[in-house]
Amino acid sequence: MMNRRDVMIAMAMAGAAAASPSVLANGKAASAHAHDWDWLIGNWDVWHRRLKERLANNNDWQEFNGKSVFWTTLNGLGNVDDNVVELPDGIYRGLSIRSFDPATEQWAIWWMDGRYPTRLDPPVLGRIEADTGTFIGKDTLRGKPVVVRFRWLDIHSKRPNWEQAFSPDDGKTWEVNWRNYFTRTSAKPTSLPRLDDAPRDFDFLVGSWRVSNRRLKQRLAGSTQWEEFDNTLTNWAVLGGFGNVADNTFNAPGGTFHGVSLRAYDRDSKQWLSWWMDSRNPSQISTPERGSFKDGVGTFIGDDVHEGKPVKVRAQWSRITPSSARWEQAWSADNGATWETNWVSELTRKA
Repeated sequence: MMNRRDVMIAMAMAGAAAASPSVLANGKAASAHAHDWDWLIGNWDVWHRRLKERLANNNDWQEFNGKSVFWTTLNGLGNVDDNVVELPDGIYRGLSIRSFDPATEQWAIWWMDGRYPTRLDPPVLGRIEADTGTFIGKDTLRGKPVVVRFRWLDIHSKRPNWEQAFSPDDGKTWEVNWRNYFTRTSAKPTSLPRLDDAPRDFDFLVGSWRVSNRRLKQRLAGSTQWEEFDNTLTNWAVLGGFGNVADNTFNAPGGTFHGVSLRAYDRDSKQWLSWWMDSRNPSQISTPERGSFKDGVGTFIGDDVHEGKPVKVRAQWSRITPSSARWEQAWSADNGATWETNWVSELTRKA
């Protein structure tokens, strides 16, 4: 899996990849879908109608309101929506993160319930065709397997709508259990209000940045050769301030690529979790790093694999001012006894 912790580009393969018909075809497939979700960009009022109990022969529907804001990422081949859901028994926040995979010509959609920020639901996969989008995946309900279907309907109308259905019999029959109807309030996406008790740790990162990078060419190999390149980063708060998303464009030596980081705060552990999605492997989201801030430094540690061997990964935020910050990545092959720094990023806020 390629992720923020392993974005080394195979230079020797670059020429062959550029000439490959399959790569060229995938590139055309990707560009053709870069505007699939343009109709959803902006802010929306949402009216919900939800079945109170699912797959229980229940016909008791709840009606309530909500709000949603939608941004594109990954140069159009990804996006995020942030939501306020005003359930009868309490308001909560949630978000969707999407990406398009040129290899399968399908979109993947993951959902995070802000009440359970350590978990991303299994993705649903599918396509948008004409005025409808259909996405299907697998999950469990009360310990039993179910097939999940999302459908977007009337997407180019003034009131696009979404429905969710479950099937207990592998798609033979479906029960619709949730419908949303959207009314646009702004064509330009604007963050939803933050919650009063939200942590302030990542407030410094909200906005647009220019980034200078130094990256080690070979990792855990005694290398001292570094390469330099720049990128841009745009970050906004989600989940009422209990999360944030950053969209990146890297002008790397091997070619431009994109990536999205998603962070969410777990109240129980008082830790942040940080996931990464790389445009070169958009069907996967990395295992999260976990950590917190102390004395102005944020330290986040996770696990990965390098050349078939397990490694520890450490990311640190430091030197934080209103207009600058530093991000540094290090790996350890001895379970944290020693660390090798392999990537340093210096951020400067755009005017």
